Amino acid sequence: MTTVRRAAPPRVDRRAVLVLVVSGVAACAVVERPVSTDDPEEQPMADRLTYGDDESQWADLRRPEGAGRGVVVIIHGGFWKAEYDASLGEPLAADLTAQGWTTLNVEYRRVGNGGGFPATFDDVHAAIEALAGTDVDTTTVVTLGHSAGGHLATWAAARGRFEEWPTTVPVTHVVSQAGVVDLTTAYDQDLGGGAVEALMGSAPDSPDYELADPMRHVPLDVPAWMVHAADDPVVPISQSRDYVAAARTAGAEVEVVEVEGGHFGVIEVGSPAWTDIVAVLDAIA
Repeated sequence: MTTVRRAAPPRVDRRAVLVLVVSGVAACAVVERPVSTDDPEEQPMADRLTYGDDESQWADLRRPEGAGRGVVVIIHGGFWKAEYDASLGEPLAADLTAQGWTTLNVEYRRVGNGGGFPATFDDVHAAIEALAGTDVDTTTVVTLGHSAGGHLATWAAARGRFEEWPTTVPVTHVVSQAGVVDLTTAYDQDLGGGAVEALMGSAPDSPDYELADPMRHVPLDVPAWMVHAADDPVVPISQSRDYVAAARTAGAEVEVVEVEGGHFGVIEVGSPAWTDIVAVLDAIA
């Protein structure tokens, strides 16, 4: 049975509550709460979907006014580390919902709070699958992820190939924002101070990388855009360029969108890089 509780509209709390069972997935709790904006009187409501018992297993679902253009699943970055959370995706979700997209801002277990391989991957999969238990139209599902989230957004488009992640809500488009889309090279380059090894718990000769590394999944079956700044000092643009070169050779529909603004311009709403990302989404729907 579904239980709904509408919270009073305080300024401080962004999140929200309710209970729903997702068929074929884990039980999913939905909680309604206002999302922070500058004006508390204009706070949109978000439904919190919980897809597991851990405090990090949730995603905030926002619906636009009127008919939606599709779903954008927002996956935050932070080298898969617990100190970074889904608050990074909230401004993006608010902006895209205002532009007519249904948005799902995903939290997941990370390295340091129960995450790593395969838990982090299981969580992203379960969060997307939780959409099956809602009334949301999943004809168009775009994964949009930054840095480590770009890795997970790209990985999610191929997850249905593996028996570990049976898929009923497939990804139809991918937008990676400065994504770590080649785990093997990122491991070799020690990106994030050993972040890949911390995520995977192993070196690239492990068979787990066949399941986890987007570079090993080319070509994707869906269009993908690798949005990246040439001056990114955190995740080098070679991650996106090399991925696109390999994917195109394999026959994929994929391109690099070069922007300005370093590593974080792609998640700054209103920046030139964000404008370019919005243009990509506009071309989708």
